[in-house]
Amino acid sequence: MTYEVTVVNYNPQWFEQFEQEKERIQLALGDYDITVEHIGSTSIVELPAKPIIDIAVGVNELCQADVFIEPLSIIGYEYVPKEEFPARRFFRKGEWRKGTHHLHVYELGSDEWMNNLLFRDYLTEHPETRRQYAQLKEQLAKRYPDDRITYTSLKGPFIQAVIEKARTHIEMSIEMSIEMSIEKGCQGGFP
Repeated sequence: MTYEVTVVNYNPQWFEQFEQEKERIQLALGDYDITVEHIGSTSIVELPAKPIIDIAVGVNELCQADVFIEPLSIIGYEYVPKEEFPARRFFRKGEWRKGTHHLHVYELGSDEWMNNLLFRDYLTEHPETRRQYAQLKEQLAKRYPDDRITYTSLKGPFIQAVIEKARTHIEMSIEMSIEMSIEKGCQGGFP
């Protein structure tokens, strides 16, 4: 029996699959100024995940994504309108309900873009938080194997908490850098 929510152990081939797909996307969208990032659980070493490669494509203005539909369809991506997410354009690749890749288009610097990168980078740098998230995902997958919507929504509070921790961590790092620069200046570092 195939379940809608399947979480598997980390696979190092996910990085290679992303790199190959990134190259295809860049070739397909070569005329456009884009940034391509690996996001989601498959981008985080040692984290169990649904075996779907999540890709973020950053653009200067979201309306640019409207012209991506045709070139991305040539490399196997289907545009899926998601009115409930007005700040994102979503494309999928693979059989319905058995997709292999999800492509999310966001404006560079938007909250959606930044939140994905903050979450990925924080879990990469904090093994204990990564372990807690892995445990949560595995518990939810066992409890809701046929209900991806509930599985996803119940991860939401944890994800939001991690994003807030990541923002605080960055703010503290900036404050420390400023304080160190000021101290250096007071110790004769400036003329």
